[in-house]
Amino acid sequence: MTDAHPDEPHGSGLSQRLNWLRAGVLGANDGIVSVASLVVGVAGATTDNAALLIAGLAGLVGGAISMALGEYVSVSSQRDSEQALIHKEREELRTMPEEELDELTRLYRDRGLNEETARQVAVELTEHDALAAHLEVELGIDQDDLVNPWHAAISSAISFTIGALLPLLAILLPPPAVRVPITFLAVLVALALTGYVSAKVGGASPVRASLRLVIGGALALLATWLIGTLLGTTGVV
Repeated sequence: MTDAHPDEPHGSGLSQRLNWLRAGVLGANDGIVSVASLVVGVAGATTDNAALLIAGLAGLVGGAISMALGEYVSVSSQRDSEQALIHKEREELRTMPEEELDELTRLYRDRGLNEETARQVAVELTEHDALAAHLEVELGIDQDDLVNPWHAAISSAISFTIGALLPLLAILLPPPAVRVPITFLAVLVALALTGYVSAKVGGASPVRASLRLVIGGALALLATWLIGTLLGTTGVV
């Protein structure tokens, strides 16, 4: 018997690793788009570096905190639901073990096993770890691999900050005459990369995912730049 392919995702901790990676990619993407849109809009109205720095830092800090809180609340709710289901299943196994064994047999029979084999598998798994068997087959839950809200929150905050630093530096470092086009280019390249990574994580088409992000990001940047330019021209700011 050969070992599993080393690149395939096996073993405990997979759910948490994927959750951490998903939160990281989404956080970086949000940091790039939100802060880029903010600083490009301000750059359309003024060339003052202090104003750009203040706006960019405010967007970075506020966005990182917001992302972390959002991820924490969302993943905590998911974890609470999983723990409630685990508790419910544990109680059912304690109060009606025969009914649960019949249910497990039926579930394996529905997966294509004949009655005798399904019953044998259900009995052996129940003897080994009844709760784990029911959680896996009925609910798709691994009680040793629940999502961690702190991991998701920290990952989102860090990745948002890293993503936000790109447009902030791109708008501040170049000369005023070229800072907006350079920021556009840097942001669109970064969005293409995050789209590629997110597609690889989710098993989707990299080209389609990257194209969606690039088009969406370009529209967001263009809209905020036009608004900033209009307000700057009319003397509102």
